[in-house]
Amino acid sequence: MRTKDALQNIIESSSTEFYNQLPRGYQPGNTKYVVVTGSVISGVGKGTINSSLCKLLADRGLNVEPIKLEAYLNVDAGTLSPYRHGEVFVLDDGSETDLDLGSYERMIDKNLSKDNFVTSGRIYQTLIQKERAGEYLGRDVQFIPHVTGEIKSVVRNLAMKSQADVIVIEIGGTVGDYENMFAMEALRELAYEEGQENVCSVNVTYILEPGSLGEHKSKAAQLGIKRLIELGIQPDIIVCRSESKIDNKIKEKISLNVNVPLSRVFGVDDIKSIYALPIKLREMGFDKMILDTLDMKIGNNGNSKLNAWTEKNQVPENADTVKIGIAGKYTGSSDTYMSVIKAIEHATAAEGKKFEIHWIETTEIEGKKLAVERALEGLQGIIIPGGFGKRGVEGKIAIAQYCREKKIPYLGLCLGFQIGLIEFARNVCGLKKADSTEFNPNTAEPVVDMLPEQKKLEGLGGNMRLGGKEVAIKKGTRAEKLYGSTNIRERFRHRFECNPKYINQCEEKGMVFSGKHPTHPIMQILELTEHPFFMASQYHAEFTSRPLKPSPLFSGFVQACIKSTK
Repeated sequence: MRTKDALQNIIESSSTEFYNQLPRGYQPGNTKYVVVTGSVISGVGKGTINSSLCKLLADRGLNVEPIKLEAYLNVDAGTLSPYRHGEVFVLDDGSETDLDLGSYERMIDKNLSKDNFVTSGRIYQTLIQKERAGEYLGRDVQFIPHVTGEIKSVVRNLAMKSQADVIVIEIGGTVGDYENMFAMEALRELAYEEGQENVCSVNVTYILEPGSLGEHKSKAAQLGIKRLIELGIQPDIIVCRSESKIDNKIKEKISLNVNVPLSRVFGVDDIKSIYALPIKLREMGFDKMILDTLDMKIGNNGNSKLNAWTEKNQVPENADTVKIGIAGKYTGSSDTYMSVIKAIEHATAAEGKKFEIHWIETTEIEGKKLAVERALEGLQGIIIPGGFGKRGVEGKIAIAQYCREKKIPYLGLCLGFQIGLIEFARNVCGLKKADSTEFNPNTAEPVVDMLPEQKKLEGLGGNMRLGGKEVAIKKGTRAEKLYGSTNIRERFRHRFECNPKYINQCEEKGMVFSGKHPTHPIMQILELTEHPFFMASQYHAEFTSRPLKPSPLFSGFVQACIKSTK
């Protein structure tokens, strides 16, 4: 065990090979740490386990802060393709992050910040900036101790800034990946410096079940965990993920081969709803085992709060199903639109309904009227989510037109706002060449444009408008009725806007801009009053939707979908 004095001596020694920068006032032991790693395969469910653990600890009355350490060299997630890494989740402060941050926010109902997400690229960027500024006093800058030291600094700074009782750290990727080895090493050092009673290591592994054998196999899991041990990290707790329930023999093999007591090996098989996972883990004693490892004595078990939350999130098995189409360009993976799906889930659950998603690949229906009709057949509503680029745009415009003319509930998000505007301008206002300068830089009717004056507003950073912004809601509109307010805050991620030159023409033909920037002519919500539900927002309403607190736009949309079948 390393004492506080010993750690301070290491840090203050001018001739040491250690490199630690403790935040002012930091006291080892005041904050506990849980480190969650994954082995065998990527996508094993670390983020889900992590967010569920945060929920369990928060319900016990603890101040919990999650943080994701990503291995890639991008400074943030903003430039990543949704095909490669799922959706880019935007925080209120404008940080572009991994989709797991969305899982954390939804599960613990808490806004996070840039301090809760760090990439290797950001760590290296910080190191180079410091080296160029001469902050290393002539030392050669190395992976150990400098890269690992910066990673520890990020974690400890979050501890001080948040005054958290527990920091839950998720390391992206899989044990054995070259790119995350320095994060693994940094957290090995963290346990060494903070003391083993202050850091709990959890490994989420995968138990294979080859169809040709008809039984579970644990060897891959054993080898993956042993690779973690080779890196100097002895896990305290093992979570065995599997499609079907594993028997005790599998847990015994894991326990024996990786030096983890059988009582600390948990089996977690697939469940229908993520909202049932926290209580399942609670019943297994998962969070209590972590608290015991961290030597934390908590009187509040959180059961009453957790039971009520779980029950309210349940939807009856025999509930009616709402069929919703999502017309996008990244329909190959549901992770691409994770927050949209979750927002639908929140809104349908509030109505006591289940939901069914139908993916519409818009590139396949461009210029084909019958294809549009067939794609939308049997659907109760359509969502056009955010996106960038020209591919599939004309198919989206055709869908928006069909929804407007056939009175099908339509919800546009970000790009979906621009699509609804272009379609209305072309087919109602008579501006046949209406388009966005994103898709056609030389369009004669730029109803959607990136306006030079907008780049000067609110410190937008480059040409992207990011993060939480105030929206003024027009009185007497459907938007005011849904939100119950004339002033709201929502999250944005876009470059192009409704061109103010065309606002009057659209309004004269019946379009209502029910939400706008508080002081500038920037339109942020549109609606059609003569339609059962035709609304679109320039912001991403899905990012602020939470279990039991669905986004008002999604609630209104789902209610309209339900009414459309009565």
